[in-house]
Amino acid sequence: MTLRIRADIVAKILEQSRAEYPDECCGVILGPEGSDSAVELKQMINAAHSPTFYEFDSKDLLALYRELDEKSKEIVVVYHSHTETQAYPSRTDIAYASEPNAHYVLVSTRKEIAPETEFRSYRIIDGEVTEEPVEIIATSS
Repeated sequence: MTLRIRADIVAKILEQSRAEYPDECCGVILGPEGSDSAVELKQMINAAHSPTFYEFDSKDLLALYRELDEKSKEIVVVYHSHTETQAYPSRTDIAYASEPNAHYVLVSTRKEIAPETEFRSYRIIDGEVTEEPVEIIATSS
């Protein structure tokens, strides 16, 4: 499976990761139920305010799940940044991966690769991590 994601969404995730550095940033991308189409970026607050851990703010999460129910949407991508390590899921990331149909995107903003970043996607199912290709598509006008 390949994650197809628009260039403007990628740019916004990278911008958020740099703006929230040294803390990890986090968020989701929504799409219509059953579509696997990542179309609506929802930046979330990292309630942990940590450079090594992220946790969605509980009020944001409640509002998100209400929106999913009311508008027949689903979480297509769960993303966060790693500020000092590579863009690969940590043991904690794997343990908390609770959306079996989601793509898990990690962005690394560690200093050794600045100003570049790593943008990688994974499937995490039952604790098994599988990297998948990412296809960044042009933003339509």
